[in-house]
Amino acid sequence: MSPDVDLTLSKRGRHALRNRLLALDSRLFEFAAEQNWPYAERVLPRLSRSANHGVLWFATAAAMAASRTPRGRRAAVRGIASLSLASLTINTLGKRSVRRPRPVLDPVPAIRQLKRQPITTSFPSGHAASAAAFATGVALESPAWGLAVAPVAWSVALSRVYTGVHFPSDVLAGAALGAGAAFAVRGMVPTRDRAVPPARPCTDVPALTEGDGLVVVANKGPGSSDRVHALLDLLPRAELVECEPDDTRAELHKAAERARVLGVCGGDGTVNAAAEVALLHGLPLAVLPGGTLNHFALDLGVEDERDLSRAVQRGEAVRVDVGRFTCDGQQGLFLNTCSLGVYPELVRERDRFEHRVGAWPAGVLAALRVLRSDRHPLHTEVAGRAHPLWMLFAGNGTYHRMGLAPARRLNLADGVLDVRVVHGGRRPALRLLAAAVAGPLTRSPAHAAVQVGRLHLSGVTPGALLAYDGEVTEVGGEVTLEKLPEALTVYRPLRGV
Repeated sequence: MSPDVDLTLSKRGRHALRNRLLALDSRLFEFAAEQNWPYAERVLPRLSRSANHGVLWFATAAAMAASRTPRGRRAAVRGIASLSLASLTINTLGKRSVRRPRPVLDPVPAIRQLKRQPITTSFPSGHAASAAAFATGVALESPAWGLAVAPVAWSVALSRVYTGVHFPSDVLAGAALGAGAAFAVRGMVPTRDRAVPPARPCTDVPALTEGDGLVVVANKGPGSSDRVHALLDLLPRAELVECEPDDTRAELHKAAERARVLGVCGGDGTVNAAAEVALLHGLPLAVLPGGTLNHFALDLGVEDERDLSRAVQRGEAVRVDVGRFTCDGQQGLFLNTCSLGVYPELVRERDRFEHRVGAWPAGVLAALRVLRSDRHPLHTEVAGRAHPLWMLFAGNGTYHRMGLAPARRLNLADGVLDVRVVHGGRRPALRLLAAAVAGPLTRSPAHAAVQVGRLHLSGVTPGALLAYDGEVTEVGGEVTLEKLPEALTVYRPLRGV
Protein backbone atom coordinates (compact mmCIF):
# COMPACT_ATOMS: atom_id res chain seq x y z
CA MET A 1 0.00 0.00 0.00
CA SER A 2 1.67 3.25 -1.15
CA PRO A 3 -0.23 6.43 -0.35
CA ASP A 4 0.33 9.18 -2.90
CA VAL A 5 1.78 11.72 -0.48
CA ASP A 6 4.78 13.85 -1.38
CA LEU A 7 6.66 14.60 1.82
CA THR A 8 9.40 16.54 0.01
CA LEU A 9 7.27 19.63 -0.53
CA SER A 10 7.88 22.31 2.08
CA LYS A 11 4.98 24.44 3.18
CA ARG A 12 5.23 27.87 4.64
CA GLY A 13 3.91 28.56 8.08
CA ARG A 14 4.68 27.75 11.67
CA HIS A 15 5.56 24.13 10.71
CA ALA A 16 8.37 25.13 8.37
CA LEU A 17 11.06 23.46 10.54
CA ARG A 18 9.09 20.25 10.71
CA ASN A 19 8.65 20.27 6.95
CA ARG A 20 12.36 20.81 6.38
CA LEU A 21 13.10 17.84 8.64
CA LEU A 22 10.60 15.72 6.71
CA ALA A 23 12.24 16.78 3.46
CA LEU A 24 15.64 15.76 4.83
CA ASP A 25 14.15 12.46 5.91
CA SER A 26 12.87 11.84 2.38
CA ARG A 27 16.25 12.66 0.85
CA LEU A 28 17.92 10.18 3.19
CA PHE A 29 15.34 7.59 2.20
CA GLU A 30 16.04 8.19 -1.49
CA PHE A 31 19.79 8.02 -0.84
CA ALA A 32 19.36 4.61 0.81
CA ALA A 33 17.22 3.47 -2.13
CA GLU A 34 20.05 4.32 -4.54
CA GLN A 35 22.61 2.19 -2.67
CA ASN A 36 23.47 -1.30 -3.85
CA TRP A 37 25.18 -3.22 -1.06
CA PRO A 38 26.65 -6.67 -1.80
CA TYR A 39 24.33 -9.52 -0.76
CA ALA A 40 21.92 -7.07 0.90
CA GLU A 41 19.19 -7.64 -1.70
CA ARG A 42 19.07 -11.32 -0.75
CA VAL A 43 19.62 -11.04 2.99
CA LEU A 44 17.84 -7.93 4.27
CA PRO A 45 14.33 -8.54 2.86
CA ARG A 46 14.36 -12.07 4.27
CA LEU A 47 15.67 -10.84 7.59
CA SER A 48 12.97 -8.19 7.70
CA ARG A 49 10.25 -10.78 7.06
CA SER A 50 11.67 -13.13 9.70
CA ALA A 51 11.18 -10.41 12.32
CA ASN A 52 7.42 -10.17 11.64
CA HIS A 53 5.45 -10.64 14.87
CA GLY A 54 8.73 -11.08 16.78
CA VAL A 55 9.33 -14.58 15.37
CA LEU A 56 13.08 -13.96 14.92
CA TRP A 57 13.47 -12.75 18.50
CA PHE A 58 11.45 -15.56 20.05
CA ALA A 59 13.62 -18.06 18.17
CA THR A 60 16.76 -16.26 19.34
CA ALA A 61 15.52 -16.29 22.93
CA ALA A 62 14.83 -20.03 22.68
CA ALA A 63 18.39 -20.62 21.45
CA MET A 64 19.79 -18.55 24.33
CA ALA A 65 17.71 -20.44 26.87
CA ALA A 66 18.94 -23.72 25.39
CA SER A 67 22.47 -22.75 26.37
CA ARG A 68 21.56 -23.92 29.92
CA THR A 69 23.42 -21.06 31.58
CA PRO A 70 21.54 -18.96 34.14
CA ARG A 71 22.82 -15.77 32.55
CA GLY A 72 21.63 -16.84 29.09
CA ARG A 73 18.18 -17.77 30.39
CA ARG A 74 17.83 -14.50 32.26
CA ALA A 75 18.96 -12.52 29.23
CA ALA A 76 16.41 -14.33 27.05
CA VAL A 77 13.57 -13.62 29.48
CA ARG A 78 14.59 -9.96 29.82
CA GLY A 79 14.81 -9.58 26.05
CA ILE A 80 11.30 -10.95 25.53
CA ALA A 81 9.90 -8.83 28.37
CA SER A 82 11.47 -5.70 26.84
CA LEU A 83 10.16 -6.60 23.39
CA SER A 84 6.65 -7.14 24.77
CA LEU A 85 6.60 -3.75 26.49
CA ALA A 86 7.94 -2.03 23.37
CA SER A 87 5.33 -3.71 21.13
CA LEU A 88 2.53 -2.79 23.53
CA THR A 89 3.68 0.84 23.58
CA ILE A 90 4.05 1.06 19.80
CA ASN A 91 0.68 -0.53 19.03
CA THR A 92 -1.36 1.34 21.64
CA LEU A 93 0.28 4.78 21.54
CA GLY A 94 2.91 5.18 18.85
CA LYS A 95 1.03 4.17 15.73
CA ARG A 96 -2.13 5.97 16.81
CA SER A 97 -0.48 9.20 17.87
CA VAL A 98 1.31 10.02 14.60
CA ARG A 99 -0.63 9.19 11.44
CA ARG A 100 2.31 9.27 9.05
CA PRO A 101 1.88 7.51 5.69
CA ARG A 102 4.39 4.97 4.40
CA PRO A 103 7.08 6.06 1.91
CA VAL A 104 6.41 6.00 -1.84
CA LEU A 105 8.10 2.90 -3.24
CA ASP A 106 9.04 4.35 -6.64
CA PRO A 107 12.76 4.87 -5.79
CA VAL A 108 13.13 1.37 -4.32
CA PRO A 109 14.14 -1.44 -6.74
CA ALA A 110 11.41 -4.05 -7.08
CA ILE A 111 13.75 -6.86 -6.02
CA ARG A 112 14.05 -5.30 -2.56
CA GLN A 113 10.38 -4.65 -1.97
CA LEU A 114 8.48 -6.92 0.39
CA LYS A 115 5.84 -9.15 -1.16
CA ARG A 116 3.35 -8.07 1.50
CA GLN A 117 3.46 -4.37 2.21
CA PRO A 118 2.45 -3.25 5.72
CA ILE A 119 -0.79 -1.29 5.94
CA THR A 120 -0.26 0.42 9.29
CA THR A 121 1.04 3.94 9.68
CA SER A 122 4.77 4.50 9.26
CA PHE A 123 5.84 6.24 12.48
CA PRO A 124 7.45 4.75 14.51
CA SER A 125 8.92 1.49 13.21
CA GLY A 126 7.63 -1.45 15.20
CA HIS A 127 10.31 -3.76 13.84
CA ALA A 128 13.06 -1.37 14.90
CA ALA A 129 11.47 -0.96 18.33
CA SER A 130 11.29 -4.73 18.84
CA ALA A 131 14.84 -5.25 17.64
CA ALA A 132 16.26 -2.50 19.85
CA ALA A 133 14.19 -3.59 22.85
CA PHE A 134 15.28 -7.21 22.59
CA ALA A 135 18.96 -6.42 21.97
CA THR A 136 19.11 -3.79 24.73
CA GLY A 137 17.32 -6.02 27.23
CA VAL A 138 19.68 -8.89 26.47
CA ALA A 139 22.76 -6.65 26.73
CA LEU A 140 21.67 -5.21 30.07
CA GLU A 141 21.59 -8.71 31.54
CA SER A 142 24.48 -10.26 29.59
CA PRO A 143 26.89 -8.02 27.61
CA ALA A 144 28.34 -11.09 25.85
CA TRP A 145 24.94 -12.19 24.52
CA GLY A 146 24.12 -8.58 23.73
CA LEU A 147 27.23 -8.32 21.58
CA ALA A 148 26.09 -11.37 19.62
CA VAL A 149 22.53 -10.12 19.15
CA ALA A 150 23.32 -6.47 18.35
CA PRO A 151 24.43 -6.96 14.69
CA VAL A 152 21.22 -8.87 13.93
CA ALA A 153 19.08 -6.19 15.58
CA TRP A 154 20.92 -3.43 13.70
CA SER A 155 20.41 -5.30 10.41
CA VAL A 156 16.68 -5.70 11.04
CA ALA A 157 16.33 -1.97 11.71
CA LEU A 158 18.35 -1.14 8.58
CA SER A 159 16.26 -3.52 6.49
CA ARG A 160 13.13 -1.47 7.13
CA VAL A 161 14.61 1.48 5.25
CA TYR A 162 16.39 -0.68 2.65
CA THR A 163 13.14 -2.44 1.69
CA GLY A 164 11.28 0.87 1.49
CA VAL A 165 8.69 0.41 4.24
CA HIS A 166 10.01 3.11 6.62
CA PHE A 167 11.72 6.48 6.62
CA PRO A 168 15.00 6.72 8.56
CA SER A 169 13.35 8.81 11.28
CA ASP A 170 10.73 6.08 11.80
CA VAL A 171 13.51 3.60 12.49
CA LEU A 172 15.42 5.95 14.79
CA ALA A 173 12.29 6.74 16.80
CA GLY A 174 11.35 3.08 17.03
CA ALA A 175 14.84 2.13 18.17
CA ALA A 176 14.79 4.84 20.85
CA LEU A 177 11.41 3.64 22.12
CA GLY A 178 12.63 0.04 22.16
CA ALA A 179 15.75 0.88 24.13
CA GLY A 180 13.64 2.94 26.53
CA ALA A 181 11.33 -0.05 27.06
CA ALA A 182 14.32 -2.23 27.99
CA PHE A 183 15.47 0.31 30.58
CA ALA A 184 11.91 0.56 31.91
CA VAL A 185 11.85 -3.21 32.40
CA ARG A 186 15.15 -2.96 34.25
CA GLY A 187 13.59 -0.34 36.52
CA MET A 188 10.82 -2.79 37.41
CA VAL A 189 13.02 -5.89 37.63
CA PRO A 190 16.69 -4.99 38.22
CA THR A 191 19.42 -6.85 36.37
CA ARG A 192 21.78 -9.10 38.27
CA ASP A 193 24.64 -6.59 38.31
CA ARG A 194 22.37 -4.13 40.16
CA ALA A 195 21.29 -6.80 42.67
CA VAL A 196 24.73 -8.17 43.55
CA PRO A 197 25.73 -7.19 47.10
CA PRO A 198 28.83 -5.10 47.75
CA ALA A 199 32.10 -7.01 47.97
CA ARG A 200 32.73 -6.37 51.65
CA PRO A 201 34.11 -7.04 54.10
CA CYS A 202 36.91 -8.72 52.13
CA THR A 203 39.12 -11.26 53.86
CA ASP A 204 42.26 -13.27 53.14
CA VAL A 205 41.72 -16.83 51.95
CA PRO A 206 43.94 -19.31 50.11
CA ALA A 207 44.03 -19.09 46.31
CA LEU A 208 43.66 -22.69 45.13
CA THR A 209 45.33 -23.27 41.77
CA GLU A 210 43.05 -25.57 39.74
CA GLY A 211 41.10 -26.18 42.97
CA ASP A 212 43.89 -27.99 44.83
CA GLY A 213 42.72 -28.38 48.45
CA LEU A 214 39.00 -27.92 47.69
CA VAL A 215 36.69 -30.78 48.67
CA VAL A 216 33.15 -30.43 47.30
CA VAL A 217 30.26 -32.38 48.80
CA ALA A 218 27.20 -32.63 46.54
CA ASN A 219 23.83 -34.33 46.72
CA LYS A 220 23.22 -36.92 44.05
CA GLY A 221 20.74 -35.51 41.60
CA PRO A 222 20.57 -34.19 38.02
CA GLY A 223 20.86 -30.51 38.94
CA SER A 224 23.71 -30.79 41.44
CA SER A 225 25.58 -33.48 39.52
CA ASP A 226 25.67 -31.53 36.25
CA ARG A 227 26.88 -28.35 37.92
CA VAL A 228 29.52 -29.91 40.14
CA HIS A 229 31.02 -31.83 37.22
CA ALA A 230 31.13 -28.60 35.23
CA LEU A 231 33.01 -27.08 38.18
CA LEU A 232 35.51 -29.95 38.13
CA ASP A 233 36.21 -29.21 34.46
CA LEU A 234 37.37 -25.77 35.60
CA LEU A 235 39.06 -27.01 38.80
CA PRO A 236 40.47 -30.43 37.88
CA ARG A 237 42.48 -30.86 41.11
CA ALA A 238 39.44 -30.43 43.36
CA GLU A 239 37.94 -33.50 45.06
CA LEU A 240 34.28 -34.41 44.65
CA VAL A 241 32.17 -36.38 47.13
CA GLU A 242 28.67 -37.30 45.91
CA CYS A 243 26.26 -38.70 48.47
CA GLU A 244 22.62 -39.33 49.25
CA PRO A 245 20.76 -36.47 51.02
CA ASP A 246 20.59 -38.38 54.31
CA ASP A 247 24.39 -38.80 54.32
CA THR A 248 25.23 -35.18 53.53
CA ARG A 249 26.05 -34.01 57.06
CA ALA A 250 28.31 -36.99 57.79
CA GLU A 251 30.16 -36.56 54.50
CA LEU A 252 30.62 -32.84 55.18
CA HIS A 253 32.32 -33.61 58.49
CA LYS A 254 34.62 -36.15 56.82
CA ALA A 255 35.48 -33.71 54.03
CA ALA A 256 36.23 -30.93 56.50
CA GLU A 257 38.92 -33.05 58.17
CA ARG A 258 41.09 -33.13 55.01
CA ALA A 259 40.08 -29.97 53.15
CA ARG A 260 41.72 -26.55 53.01
CA VAL A 261 38.39 -25.23 51.72
CA LEU A 262 35.02 -26.92 52.19
CA GLY A 263 32.82 -26.84 49.10
CA VAL A 264 29.15 -27.66 48.75
CA CYS A 265 26.72 -27.98 45.88
CA GLY A 266 23.02 -28.11 46.64
CA GLY A 267 20.02 -26.13 47.76
CA ASP A 268 19.71 -23.81 50.75
CA GLY A 269 19.21 -26.66 53.22
CA THR A 270 22.42 -28.38 52.11
CA VAL A 271 24.31 -25.09 52.16
CA ASN A 272 23.04 -24.49 55.70
CA ALA A 273 24.48 -27.81 56.85
CA ALA A 274 27.80 -27.03 55.14
CA ALA A 275 27.97 -23.62 56.81
CA GLU A 276 27.52 -25.21 60.23
CA VAL A 277 30.34 -27.68 59.54
CA ALA A 278 32.60 -24.95 58.12
CA LEU A 279 32.11 -22.85 61.26
CA LEU A 280 32.82 -25.83 63.50
CA HIS A 281 36.10 -26.61 61.71
CA GLY A 282 37.12 -23.00 61.05
CA LEU A 283 37.16 -23.42 57.26
CA PRO A 284 36.18 -21.04 54.46
CA LEU A 285 33.15 -22.17 52.45
CA ALA A 286 32.77 -22.40 48.67
CA VAL A 287 29.11 -22.51 47.58
CA LEU A 288 27.95 -23.73 44.18
CA PRO A 289 24.18 -23.31 43.72
CA GLY A 290 22.55 -26.62 42.89
CA GLY A 291 19.03 -26.39 44.26
CA THR A 292 15.77 -24.86 43.09
CA LEU A 293 15.95 -21.36 44.57
CA ASN A 294 19.53 -20.92 45.85
CA HIS A 295 18.74 -17.76 47.81
CA PHE A 296 22.04 -17.58 49.67
CA ALA A 297 24.27 -18.15 46.63
CA LEU A 298 22.40 -15.61 44.50
CA ASP A 299 22.37 -12.98 47.26
CA LEU A 300 26.06 -13.68 47.75
CA GLY A 301 26.73 -13.07 44.05
CA VAL A 302 27.74 -16.61 43.03
CA GLU A 303 25.58 -17.70 40.14
CA ASP A 304 27.37 -20.59 38.46
CA GLU A 305 30.54 -22.66 38.33
CA ARG A 306 32.47 -19.95 36.48
CA ASP A 307 31.87 -17.43 39.26
CA LEU A 308 32.99 -19.89 41.91
CA SER A 309 36.01 -21.12 39.94
CA ARG A 310 37.25 -17.57 39.44
CA ALA A 311 36.90 -16.74 43.13
CA VAL A 312 38.58 -19.94 44.32
CA GLN A 313 41.58 -19.58 42.01
CA ARG A 314 42.03 -15.87 42.74
CA GLY A 315 41.52 -16.20 46.48
CA GLU A 316 38.56 -13.79 46.63
CA ALA A 317 36.19 -14.01 49.59
CA VAL A 318 34.06 -12.03 52.01
CA ARG A 319 32.81 -12.48 55.57
CA VAL A 320 29.06 -12.76 56.05
CA ASP A 321 26.72 -12.79 59.04
CA VAL A 322 25.06 -15.95 60.30
CA GLY A 323 21.73 -16.10 62.14
CA ARG A 324 21.14 -18.41 65.09
CA PHE A 325 18.03 -19.56 66.96
CA THR A 326 18.06 -21.09 70.46
CA CYS A 327 15.25 -22.87 72.34
CA ASP A 328 15.65 -25.03 75.49
CA GLY A 329 19.21 -26.02 74.66
CA GLN A 330 18.35 -26.69 71.01
CA GLN A 331 19.95 -24.38 68.49
CA GLY A 332 20.41 -24.03 64.77
CA LEU A 333 21.85 -21.65 62.21
CA PHE A 334 20.20 -19.87 59.31
CA LEU A 335 21.85 -18.11 56.41
CA ASN A 336 18.65 -16.79 54.83
CA THR A 337 15.51 -16.68 56.95
CA CYS A 338 13.90 -18.05 60.07
CA SER A 339 10.13 -17.98 60.49
CA LEU A 340 7.36 -19.11 62.82
CA GLY A 341 3.63 -19.32 62.20
CA VAL A 342 1.88 -19.81 58.89
CA TYR A 343 4.88 -20.54 56.70
CA PRO A 344 6.20 -23.53 58.69
CA GLU A 345 2.64 -24.84 58.83
CA LEU A 346 2.44 -24.54 55.05
CA VAL A 347 5.71 -26.44 54.66
CA ARG A 348 4.50 -29.26 56.92
CA GLU A 349 1.15 -29.55 55.16
CA ARG A 350 2.80 -29.41 51.73
CA ASP A 351 5.19 -32.21 52.64
CA ARG A 352 2.23 -34.38 53.66
CA PHE A 353 0.68 -34.24 50.18
CA GLU A 354 3.64 -33.62 47.87
CA HIS A 355 4.42 -37.29 47.22
CA ARG A 356 0.76 -37.91 46.31
CA VAL A 357 -0.18 -34.96 44.08
CA GLY A 358 3.07 -33.15 43.24
CA ALA A 359 4.74 -30.01 44.52
CA TRP A 360 2.50 -27.23 43.14
CA PRO A 361 -0.88 -28.90 43.86
CA ALA A 362 0.40 -29.79 47.34
CA GLY A 363 1.35 -26.15 47.95
CA VAL A 364 -2.12 -24.94 46.94
CA LEU A 365 -3.84 -27.58 49.07
CA ALA A 366 -1.63 -26.72 52.05
CA ALA A 367 -2.44 -23.02 51.74
CA LEU A 368 -6.17 -23.72 51.67
CA ARG A 369 -6.00 -25.96 54.74
CA VAL A 370 -3.85 -23.61 56.83
CA LEU A 371 -5.52 -20.32 55.91
CA ARG A 372 -9.03 -21.69 56.52
CA SER A 373 -8.07 -22.81 60.02
CA ASP A 374 -9.65 -20.86 62.87
CA ARG A 375 -6.66 -21.26 65.18
CA HIS A 376 -3.61 -19.04 65.17
CA PRO A 377 -0.49 -21.12 64.63
CA LEU A 378 1.61 -18.91 66.94
CA HIS A 379 1.13 -17.20 70.31
CA THR A 380 3.89 -15.29 72.01
CA GLU A 381 4.43 -12.66 74.69
CA VAL A 382 5.80 -9.22 73.90
CA ALA A 383 6.39 -6.79 76.79
CA GLY A 384 4.44 -9.12 79.08
CA ARG A 385 1.34 -9.20 76.89
CA ALA A 386 0.15 -12.20 74.88
CA HIS A 387 -0.13 -11.69 71.13
CA PRO A 388 -1.60 -14.06 68.54
CA LEU A 389 0.44 -13.93 65.33
CA TRP A 390 -0.06 -15.34 61.89
CA MET A 391 3.60 -15.13 61.01
CA LEU A 392 6.95 -13.95 62.34
CA PHE A 393 9.72 -13.66 59.76
CA ALA A 394 13.38 -12.91 60.59
CA GLY A 395 15.82 -12.38 57.75
CA ASN A 396 19.57 -12.75 58.15
CA GLY A 397 20.21 -9.23 56.88
CA THR A 398 17.91 -6.55 55.49
CA TYR A 399 15.70 -7.54 52.58
CA HIS A 400 15.02 -4.81 50.03
CA ARG A 401 12.11 -4.60 47.63
CA MET A 402 13.48 -3.93 44.13
CA GLY A 403 10.73 -3.01 41.70
CA LEU A 404 8.55 -6.02 40.94
CA ALA A 405 11.37 -8.47 41.67
CA PRO A 406 11.41 -10.58 44.84
CA ALA A 407 13.12 -8.96 47.79
CA ARG A 408 16.91 -9.35 47.87
CA ARG A 409 19.69 -8.64 50.32
CA LEU A 410 22.28 -6.11 49.24
CA ASN A 411 24.47 -6.53 52.31
CA LEU A 412 25.12 -9.90 53.95
CA ALA A 413 27.11 -8.37 56.80
CA ASP A 414 24.88 -5.55 58.06
CA GLY A 415 24.60 -6.98 61.60
CA VAL A 416 20.80 -6.95 61.85
CA LEU A 417 17.83 -9.27 61.76
CA ASP A 418 15.08 -8.03 59.45
CA VAL A 419 11.98 -8.91 61.53
CA ARG A 420 8.48 -8.78 59.98
CA VAL A 421 5.33 -9.69 61.91
CA VAL A 422 1.79 -10.33 60.67
CA HIS A 423 -0.59 -9.71 63.57
CA GLY A 424 -3.32 -12.14 64.51
CA GLY A 425 -6.97 -11.55 63.68
CA ARG A 426 -9.67 -12.70 61.31
CA ARG A 427 -9.16 -13.46 57.61
CA PRO A 428 -5.53 -14.60 57.62
CA ALA A 429 -5.24 -14.65 53.82
CA LEU A 430 -6.29 -10.99 53.65
CA ARG A 431 -3.86 -10.03 56.41
CA LEU A 432 -0.97 -11.86 54.77
CA LEU A 433 -1.76 -10.19 51.45
CA ALA A 434 -1.93 -6.78 53.11
CA ALA A 435 1.43 -7.40 54.76
CA ALA A 436 2.96 -8.37 51.42
CA VAL A 437 1.59 -5.22 49.75
CA ALA A 438 2.76 -3.06 52.66
CA GLY A 439 6.31 -4.15 51.87
CA PRO A 440 8.77 -1.67 53.37
CA LEU A 441 6.17 0.08 55.54
CA THR A 442 7.27 -0.28 59.15
CA ARG A 443 3.81 -0.47 60.61
CA SER A 444 0.28 -1.12 59.42
CA PRO A 445 -2.87 -2.63 60.99
CA ALA A 446 -1.77 -6.06 59.78
CA HIS A 447 1.98 -5.76 59.63
CA ALA A 448 4.96 -4.50 61.60
CA ALA A 449 8.68 -4.45 60.84
CA VAL A 450 11.80 -3.79 62.88
CA GLN A 451 15.53 -4.33 62.50
CA VAL A 452 17.34 -5.63 65.57
CA GLY A 453 20.48 -7.54 66.43
CA ARG A 454 18.69 -9.89 68.82
CA LEU A 455 15.09 -10.94 69.43
CA HIS A 456 13.78 -12.83 72.47
CA LEU A 457 10.31 -14.42 72.41
CA SER A 458 8.61 -15.89 75.48
CA GLY A 459 5.40 -17.83 75.84
CA VAL A 460 5.70 -19.36 72.38
CA THR A 461 3.04 -22.02 71.85
CA PRO A 462 4.54 -25.46 72.67
CA GLY A 463 4.99 -27.47 69.51
CA ALA A 464 5.07 -24.37 67.30
CA LEU A 465 6.91 -24.98 64.06
CA LEU A 466 10.03 -23.00 63.16
CA ALA A 467 11.36 -23.05 59.59
CA TYR A 468 14.96 -22.15 58.80
CA ASP A 469 16.52 -22.35 55.34
CA GLY A 470 13.96 -24.91 54.22
CA GLU A 471 14.21 -27.11 57.33
CA VAL A 472 11.45 -27.37 59.96
CA THR A 473 11.69 -28.07 63.70
CA GLU A 474 9.42 -27.75 66.76
CA VAL A 475 9.97 -25.06 69.41
CA GLY A 476 8.09 -23.66 72.36
CA GLY A 477 8.46 -21.50 75.45
CA GLU A 478 11.58 -19.32 75.22
CA VAL A 479 12.97 -18.70 71.72
CA THR A 480 15.93 -16.42 70.99
CA LEU A 481 17.02 -15.21 67.57
CA GLU A 482 20.40 -13.52 67.27
CA LYS A 483 23.18 -12.61 64.85
CA LEU A 484 26.74 -13.89 64.63
CA PRO A 485 28.36 -10.91 62.85
CA GLU A 486 30.82 -11.74 60.06
CA ALA A 487 31.15 -15.28 61.39
CA LEU A 488 31.43 -17.15 58.08
CA THR A 489 34.02 -16.73 55.32
CA VAL A 490 32.67 -17.45 51.84
CA TYR A 491 34.30 -17.35 48.41
CA ARG A 492 32.80 -14.98 45.86
CA PRO A 493 34.22 -13.03 42.90
CA LEU A 494 35.02 -9.47 43.91
CA ARG A 495 33.68 -7.44 41.01
CA GLY A 496 34.79 -3.85 40.91
CA VAL A 497 37.41 -4.31 43.64
